[in-house]
Amino acid sequence: MLEEVQTGVRLRASRKPVEQMRIARGRKRSLIDVIGRASGIPVIAEIKRASPSAGDIRPGADVSEVARAMLRGGAVSLSVLTEQKYFKGDPNFLRKVRKITEAPLLCKDFVVDEYQIYEAAELGADVLLLIVKVLRGELRRFMRLVGELGMESLVEVTNEEEAKLAVSEGAKLVGVNNRDLETLKVNLNRTARLAPLIPDDTTLVSESGIRTPEDAKKMLDSGADAVLVGTALMRADDIEQKVRSLVNAGG
Repeated sequence: MLEEVQTGVRLRASRKPVEQMRIARGRKRSLIDVIGRASGIPVIAEIKRASPSAGDIRPGADVSEVARAMLRGGAVSLSVLTEQKYFKGDPNFLRKVRKITEAPLLCKDFVVDEYQIYEAAELGADVLLLIVKVLRGELRRFMRLVGELGMESLVEVTNEEEAKLAVSEGAKLVGVNNRDLETLKVNLNRTARLAPLIPDDTTLVSESGIRTPEDAKKMLDSGADAVLVGTALMRADDIEQKVRSLVNAGG
């Protein structure tokens, strides 16, 4: 999977070098700030038509309409899949969503090359997902470039070793993926297990497997500051109401 991603990156870089990109410099919208100011449970609502674990979720969904429904429901931020093969996303989805909201946008892809960081900035992303399991020794360098381009890094971890590495590298926005990236099985207790390793001045996001208001509340009670929810929203008959139910789960 990652080799395919790298091959695609090389092709895009040959067609459009970084020097030809139009990237707005300066600080972008802060996901950390909006999570800290949120009333109710801070929900990062994810727009995805498919995933490796679930297959097709909402094929052909109108990205702009979905985004508007999520925002009406009270999402503090939107996560947009740009990976094309496995999640059936598209970079243009992020461009479309950027046109309709000033909320912080998370660009979600398998980032394996610095070129993708420049791409995300050009698309209008405010936050970029960096997966520790994928990057390892390159994490610090990638985080630095993300910051130089005015974005925040959401550093994703799945175990104690990765959580400690993220913290040691200075991550201020950490995501705990409750899904095992190899087996694709979900364990919501992972957030509670890793939360004590994350300092109080670091924002913690619980990702994957959150389906109900009870799940969302459990994640915050376990130490998370926000939840990222995708499949449960994209499968809902009424996306706006589904988001609202999660936001209001905090009481």
